[in-house]
Amino acid sequence: MKKVGGFDWKRCPNAERFIMQYVDTLLEANQWAAGFAKSLRVKTSTSFFDWIDHIVIPDSAHTRTMLGELGFSKNPLAETPPGLSAYSHFDAIFPDILVKEDREKSVLEVALKPESLPAFAAVHGMTHAVEGEPLSRYRRLIISEERNTRFLAVERRGYRGYVAETPSAKYYTEYDAAESLWRSRCRWYENEGDGFHEARGMIDEMVSRVGRDLACYLIFKAERDYWAYRNRAVRLQKGRQDTIGLGWGNHDHHTFRCSRRHMPDLIEILERLGFMCRERFYAGEDAGWGAQVLEHPALQITVFADLDLAPEETEIDFAHQALPMKKKLGTVGLWVGLHGESFFQAGLHHVAGRFDFERLRKDLAAEGIGTMEPFSNFDFLKQAFTEGQVWQVIPERAKRLLDDGCITARQYNRFIKDGARGSHLENLQRKEGFKGFNQKSVSAIIRATDPRR
Repeated sequence: MKKVGGFDWKRCPNAERFIMQYVDTLLEANQWAAGFAKSLRVKTSTSFFDWIDHIVIPDSAHTRTMLGELGFSKNPLAETPPGLSAYSHFDAIFPDILVKEDREKSVLEVALKPESLPAFAAVHGMTHAVEGEPLSRYRRLIISEERNTRFLAVERRGYRGYVAETPSAKYYTEYDAAESLWRSRCRWYENEGDGFHEARGMIDEMVSRVGRDLACYLIFKAERDYWAYRNRAVRLQKGRQDTIGLGWGNHDHHTFRCSRRHMPDLIEILERLGFMCRERFYAGEDAGWGAQVLEHPALQITVFADLDLAPEETEIDFAHQALPMKKKLGTVGLWVGLHGESFFQAGLHHVAGRFDFERLRKDLAAEGIGTMEPFSNFDFLKQAFTEGQVWQVIPERAKRLLDDGCITARQYNRFIKDGARGSHLENLQRKEGFKGFNQKSVSAIIRATDPRR
């Protein structure tokens, strides 16, 4: 796979070791946290490290020097209360490190990132007060304070900082209106260009009501819910994570499949929501597939936008320049032809969550859910899809592909009778903060998910 753009993600083992020393200190000193970490792995097949939102450590000149040497720098998006400074590692995937001035110098804080604090508190029978107003941008729940450690959880809505605020009464009205607008939108269009046009108008209205980042938060939460509605493996794993009150706080990336014609429409909408383009991928002539990777700096959401791509098109900025439709469809183009655009009726092709890779494979198998062969199997990156959820194919869509010469009569009959693979859950495990993706073997798994196979 060819990578286009100036992004060369590195492994950062020293930074990981630096963080792990504080995690180990917490788990040795705080019994509640230690018990939760064990329960987490057994009940959800996830790692404690992947649920950490941030760590607060004492400030010192040595600490700041060490953070700089490890690749951390002050985050201009991370608003903090007086006495705290937030450091982020923009070239790796690590929790933020907050350094705190002399007050409570010896107290180590580690914060989790569940989706909902009330859900987390209810599952664990907690009566502690949640700091921050319901549905506001930032809330905190202190879980346990033991032996100079503080274990807590935070809830975020479109906000990278650390300062709670009290919303106005109007905020709740606008929040409800914005959320309802997106969740009730039409997903079925005869002309999907009309759908993108309407979506732009909806997004503009949502942004005017609640701001860009909160609008983006609401949209992606709704898209994950729609994806889960259409995939049994996703619902099962979401249920496992909900048993201990966590939700989808461990998502790694979201993948949209898109037609060549409408890729610029999708990218324009994502950029309107605050996403920034990262690297582009080309999988090679045999695979016939490419992707634009995007990242939202405030929400820490990553998107893969996939499309069919030919060898002679690799130097084209296909994210912003529409490509002509082709009769010979690759894996992505056929999927869109059968199911529709991910942005509309099909929904996300997959969301990758961060898991304990081998444990999740075993635990899902016990529930009757198989996993495809891994397409990354390194110490620092492991990836595999669950077996695809088969969706019924709408006859009119299959007939259009047949009439256009994109599929054979035999394939048409099979799709109508048996359906075709729709969506997946991606089992992903990262180590050493590695932020990139496997540039070679991913092409094989794309081919393996081709509905014609």
